Amino acid sequence: MVWVPLSPTSSDRRAPLHAPSTTTMSLEWLMDWSWSLDGLRDFIATGIQSFRDCNATALVAVACLLVLFVWYCYHVGREQPRAYATVNALMQSAEANGVQNGFVYCQSPECVRCSHHDGLNQKLYHNLQEYAKRYSWSGMGRIHKGIREQGRYLNSRPSIQKPEVFFLPDLPTTPYFSRDTQKHDVELLERNFQTILCEFETLYKAFSNCSLPQGWKMNSTPSGEWFTFYLVNQGMCVPRNCRRCPRTYRLLGSLRTCIGNNVFGNACISVLSPGTVIAEHYGPTNIRIRCHLGLKTPSNCELVVGGEPQCWAEGRCLLFDDSFLHTAFHEGAPEEGPRVVFMVDLWHPNVAAAERQALDFIFAPGR
Repeated sequence: MVWVPLSPTSSDRRAPLHAPSTTTMSLEWLMDWSWSLDGLRDFIATGIQSFRDCNATALVAVACLLVLFVWYCYHVGREQPRAYATVNALMQSAEANGVQNGFVYCQSPECVRCSHHDGLNQKLYHNLQEYAKRYSWSGMGRIHKGIREQGRYLNSRPSIQKPEVFFLPDLPTTPYFSRDTQKHDVELLERNFQTILCEFETLYKAFSNCSLPQGWKMNSTPSGEWFTFYLVNQGMCVPRNCRRCPRTYRLLGSLRTCIGNNVFGNACISVLSPGTVIAEHYGPTNIRIRCHLGLKTPSNCELVVGGEPQCWAEGRCLLFDDSFLHTAFHEGAPEEGPRVVFMVDLWHPNVAAAERQALDFIFAPGR
């Protein structure tokens, strides 16, 4: 087979006449490039002229700002990164700062919140074994289960209820309890309302603008002031304070369900100044009910537990589970004075007598 080249057609002959030649394309490109250079030169010339026409004061101001910006970049670049301060680092000690049971924790080795560590479960189990040897394993099933699986319980709890130290399983959970839950103690406290109020008023006269009276503690709050006067602090009697409130202290001995022999038991007068907000926090355990007897209850004061708000009333008890996320605030006017409650920790009604005895042994102060 022989390939024979075809002669071009008339249209093929005319096509090259319409195609741009290499010389033509080069000229057009040079013209465009020349136009671009002219535009750039005009732009630079305009900028230089504008710069020359600028006010000298404005130029000095711009130069100063530029120097400050360069200095700031240098300063930030050479600064060593700061580590975020831990909560414990913020609080040097409970005594120095007067912070106890607030939303910021102290470093005190006696504090039940601060002293727990990775070996807490082993320590609790050792205490339980020691108790069982002295007394009996009878009725200890729930406590044994709680200690054995404490890590799982604390980590798997819903965010609305997260006790920070010890969770006893299979207890009914509710943010608030009815007054009949601990009827005897509630009625006893309410009958002695005037007695407790009178002793508080005597204590409160010692307050001044320049110092915190002896025996009072100032708790950490985002705003305002929160003071507490402890008769029993984490299972330990405060003798000096008890001598100043003798009738209130004797009253504690008449309560049937008061927690007085382990680190989860407290009794104190709690004072919130107007404008105070207590940050949301959890209590250390669910084995107790916290009771607030209203002594002075201005308007615009609320306790919120598990998202449910309640108001205090003078001479009336309010019972709640502080292992639920809770907060309190006093948004009343300054002339209304502080919100004051007498706070005491009572046993959860579903903790049996044998369990109470064991828990007092396991969580005894200083153990």
